[in-house]
Amino acid sequence: MSSNSQNISFQAGQAKGQTQEKASTMMDKASNAAQSAKESLQETGQQIKEKAQGATESVKNATGINK
Repeated sequence: MSSNSQNISFQAGQAKGQTQEKASTMMDKASNAAQSAKESLQETGQQIKEKAQGATESVKNATGINK
């Protein structure tokens, strides 16, 4: 292979490696964002559940069901 062909092949390999690294970084960022969103939704769900339980207890207390 000529020197020029080797250089082109090397550059193509470098470009492929850089593209793979960028894709990997983007996938990691997307995965982290998805995990963060999941945790946020779980926390919001827990807060809603607690508020609903509190409201249920308030209704029970107000109507005398809890006594």
